[in-house]
Amino acid sequence: MPAARCALPTGNLQPLLYEIRHALARWIESGTEHVIDLRSLPLSPAEESELLRRLGRGEVSARLAALGESEIHETSISGVWLVNHFNQAGDPVGRFIEICASPGILITQVDDARDALTALDGMLAGTGEGQNE
Repeated sequence: MPAARCALPTGNLQPLLYEIRHALARWIESGTEHVIDLRSLPLSPAEESELLRRLGRGEVSARLAALGESEIHETSISGVWLVNHFNQAGDPVGRFIEICASPGILITQVDDARDALTALDGMLAGTGEGQNE
């Protein structure tokens, strides 16, 4: 269950920024990825807005449509990503900060690549299988 949004400041903004800083250092040094579930933390709306302002927005973003939409963007701090998930009605269901090279949701799954290879082989064989109409 997500943490309730707090009207008053919680004092969690600065510790959260330190957690991101230490996670980024760990990822740089050892490749250890880290995920922070923002919906599980007590933050006031003002603190969450300030967090997003401080992290900024980087150059890379993606939008996915699978069982609802997901919006992903790298913050202005390379290696720190903001990932938002929405259900089919467009309601937010998850908000995460991921410290990694690329969020896992963007990485091609091997089974999907196998299906794509089969479709491409069909296209090359002229069977029409896998061709876009």
